[in-house]
Amino acid sequence: MKPRSTLTRRRLLASTSLAALAVGPLATRSAAATVTARDQWRPGRALSVRGADISFTLQLERAGVSFSLGGRRAPVERILQAVGANWVRLRIWTDPPAGYSTAQSALRLALRAQRAGMKVLLDFHYSDFWADPGKQPVPAAWQDQDLPTLARTVRRYTRDVLADFSRAGARVDMVQVGNEVTAGMLWPLGQIYRSAEADWEGFTTLLKAGIAGVRDARRHGQRPRVMVHVDRGGDNGGARWFYDHVREHDVDFDVIGLSYYPIWHGSLDDLRGNLDDLAGRYGKDLVVVETAYPWTLENGDDLENLITDLSQVPDAEEFPPTPAGQQAYFEGLRQVLLDVPDGRGLGFFAWEPEWVPGVGWTPGEGNPNDNMTMFDWQGRALPSLRAFRRPRS
Repeated sequence: MKPRSTLTRRRLLASTSLAALAVGPLATRSAAATVTARDQWRPGRALSVRGADISFTLQLERAGVSFSLGGRRAPVERILQAVGANWVRLRIWTDPPAGYSTAQSALRLALRAQRAGMKVLLDFHYSDFWADPGKQPVPAAWQDQDLPTLARTVRRYTRDVLADFSRAGARVDMVQVGNEVTAGMLWPLGQIYRSAEADWEGFTTLLKAGIAGVRDARRHGQRPRVMVHVDRGGDNGGARWFYDHVREHDVDFDVIGLSYYPIWHGSLDDLRGNLDDLAGRYGKDLVVVETAYPWTLENGDDLENLITDLSQVPDAEEFPPTPAGQQAYFEGLRQVLLDVPDGRGLGFFAWEPEWVPGVGWTPGEGNPNDNMTMFDWQGRALPSLRAFRRPRS
């Protein structure tokens, strides 16, 4: 049961801070109205990427969840577009549990996002289910392949998925080759730290294969940028260690992607120092491709949340876990990105801002992130959605 005072405060904030952001009927705004020359993504343009990972959307809709802005219901991508978001991020698992993110479900969401005038980032996990720095399991169908065979599989799979998107009329604007590949991908052959000394050969072989698959997709009309993504948002030493080795192995990619969750990755000052250094060190654009922040310490279901105590949040005094504190966090994040030298702070993706209670992180379980959404547990927009607005010229 949710505290009455929290709900009342949330209603007031949503009705005052967000109602002014909904311009015109949500359901009838056209793509042409949102994709303008001013909003096109170009290298080195600060906050030109303002997006959200909405991969749980189809499951949430099947569970009966709906979303609203200013009292009006609409598909989540339409609400995000109405407040200024211009990208979506969609993960792809190869053969996940029934109902979870496949290439086919990502395609459906990509087409919806495109109709709303938004660009698409595809996040290939190259795994049947969750892949992150602590686990990168090979898909069951790819087991027992040696490194050259697995590299060919990765390249062909990447190319074929992008070709399928192109044939269906879904444009892909950027591709992540692997998800949080800080310790490698497709273990054990692509695992960096499986012996006393780091082994970069297997990992970079597979990474290059995925990138080659993206480049192959140009034959099918796609011309996506390539992102390499790690979880070192506030860790400059760790980020340098990784991207220095990737550079030494001549990996050809376009964008550095970083996860930044204060619970694990430090303060916004830590993020600022890292981004500022990486921009000059590598001469590449940067995106905070995963981030989230709590708006409450309460729990919306029966699974304990990741953040349950103020001590877990490094900037809690400045950004308390309230709707207003969450909004202030995203305002701080925007400023950090705007300040990156040479406009290299391209922007951010809020991670699963729509993942309200109703769908578990695995089948039969609950949601450990339901206090870090940008909608309340009834699907009503929170004031933090204002972070998606276009920056002033």
